[in-house]
Amino acid sequence: MGSSPAFHYDGVVSAPPYFTGQFLLATPGMADERFARSIVALCAHDDNGALGINLGARLEGLGFHEILKQFDIDPGDSPDCDVFAGGPVEPHRGFILHSLDLNMSDTLQVSNLWGLSSSVDMLRAIANGRGPEKWIIALGYSGWGAGQLEGELTQNGWSLAKGSPQWIFDKEADDKWAMAWQAQGIDPGKLSSGFGQA
Repeated sequence: MGSSPAFHYDGVVSAPPYFTGQFLLATPGMADERFARSIVALCAHDDNGALGINLGARLEGLGFHEILKQFDIDPGDSPDCDVFAGGPVEPHRGFILHSLDLNMSDTLQVSNLWGLSSSVDMLRAIANGRGPEKWIIALGYSGWGAGQLEGELTQNGWSLAKGSPQWIFDKEADDKWAMAWQAQGIDPGKLSSGFGQA
């Protein structure tokens, strides 16, 4: 009988790197114009792919109250805030990124940093003043198939940043993309299209 190689376990399991709870920042080298100046909050990433919500662009002429009206929800005293263009996938589907002080049955907790919900119940809770303390709303999402994001990260279009949930909820920043670069001590005006190339 031939011998087979011995199985050896040294207690260290090498897992592929996943980036749930981090942010993708588009670099000037981003080839896909749909993602120019994007800041994508990665809500899920595993061996099946990745899902994120883009915070880099707001939808013109559409506010939170208009979304509520589509569901016959009285906006009450809720602010009529901007709606973000979350990404090119399912652009009519709504998503709410929010603080974890309120979770619904559909809420995905993102690394204990923020929640992702898409229920009408969450919209209703926000409109009635019983929603999470911090929240933003987006239509659509950004998605990647198995291994696709990892491949894109080896090219010149994205930079990965640990960031902070505050990047999502900051209402003062008109340009979240520039705010995220500046929060890392980088002047986005000085980035070149060769950013990230060795």
